[in-house]
Amino acid sequence: AIALLPVTRALSSATTMTASLRSIKQILPATPKHWVGDGFNVHPVFGNKAFTEEMSPFLMFDYVAPKQFKPLKPGHSPKGVGQHPHRGFETVTIAFQGEVEHFDSNGNRDVIRPGDTQWMTAGRGIIHQEFHSNEFSERGGIFEMCQLWVNLPKKDKMTKAGYQAILDTNIPVVDIYQTKDGGSEECDAESVGNVRVIAGSFQGTKGPASTFSPVELWDVTIDNKHAVVDIPFPKEYNCIVFVRRGSIDILGEKNEKRNVGAQAVALTHNNGDALRIQSGEPNTSVLIMGGMPLNEPIAAQGPFVMNTQKEIMQANRDFQSGNFVR
Repeated sequence: AIALLPVTRALSSATTMTASLRSIKQILPATPKHWVGDGFNVHPVFGNKAFTEEMSPFLMFDYVAPKQFKPLKPGHSPKGVGQHPHRGFETVTIAFQGEVEHFDSNGNRDVIRPGDTQWMTAGRGIIHQEFHSNEFSERGGIFEMCQLWVNLPKKDKMTKAGYQAILDTNIPVVDIYQTKDGGSEECDAESVGNVRVIAGSFQGTKGPASTFSPVELWDVTIDNKHAVVDIPFPKEYNCIVFVRRGSIDILGEKNEKRNVGAQAVALTHNNGDALRIQSGEPNTSVLIMGGMPLNEPIAAQGPFVMNTQKEIMQANRDFQSGNFVR
């Protein structure tokens, strides 16, 4: 049996934050959708910023907005993507609605259900497939998910492939509170939302994902319209904010205010150790992610991400010769 993790309160030292606020470097608008296989109609969220040091340690981000799928007709196979290889990075799949069934060359077979996260380390090499689960395919329904690619440091790119099945019930949830004008939290009031800590640490609460470099990945919900919350974030880390649902304003020093709409992304300067966010709608949902930049060359081609083009060519040779997975 899996023990349910308690919901905890966000901490505030002496209730007053003296943190400096991050400012916006760039806002990336929502991108057009395209199909990956026949099951995933994705927004390539990072657009032309994908596979750049600016997003490090993250590489790529595909988001499947809520989409209704009809029940499969008898004799039809589940929708998705067939077997394909990866090397040199990690894939992180978060299910919001619907179910994804995964199978890989290491023998891992799993169904990712709403709230669950799959953290797969491709490392030296893995071959996997991703489809709508049989149960979801038979009943139909709304499907919503995302997949992020996280780069591996050069020293770990050829590590053994691995798999972390992170259930919703194993992801800690931290309450967040309205921020007052002076930068303190109204901790005697009811919470205005929460943070699901998938990776990294938020207000002393650690996420369950094991990572090869410092990575933060938080699923944030702000329940109240116009609520203002301060989100601490390490100043030296890259920080990326994706609006999954609703809209937000990011508030900076000297009354700076920038709006970020649904499926858009805010890239922030590394000039503060907190984000101040005001929700534009009730039940606003954002993903906050980032980490320590790797500051290493990025060579990417299809399903392989290495440091040099020579290593990419070797990955192709290994895959074609059957020497890829061992």
